[in-house]
Amino acid sequence: MSSRLAPMLLALLLLAPLSSRAGAEDPEATGRAIISQQIQAFLDDDAAKAYSFASPAIQNKFQNKDLFFTMVKKSYSPVYRPGNYAFGRSKIAGDYLLQEVIISMPDGSDKTAVYQLQKQDDQSYRINGVQILDKADSKGI
Repeated sequence: MSSRLAPMLLALLLLAPLSSRAGAEDPEATGRAIISQQIQAFLDDDAAKAYSFASPAIQNKFQNKDLFFTMVKKSYSPVYRPGNYAFGRSKIAGDYLLQEVIISMPDGSDKTAVYQLQKQDDQSYRINGVQILDKADSKGI
């Protein structure tokens, strides 16, 4: 992971433990499912569910769902209130999965969100950060 990407990825978000071992079998599909579930939780204003997808490091930084939800609403509007979104490239680097999400914003602009998901001891994945790029050019990874 580039040194430019790491600090920004640690700035954010989410995840929920998976009850199955799907993460070990197909990390990319698992990561996409986790991201989709968290985005839906944001759209539903379900702070508890959205927070449940955050890695332990993110949960330690934002010690409750309300602090976390407020931070996302203020600083990560593309993932809090996306228009349409589609998954771009993904990359596995050790215990991390990087996943691009191309987001069409309600105002017509496009963004790229690069999610960092971290594999946990139980083989599940949790969201350990998100970097928002201003252009949707699928070059975030």
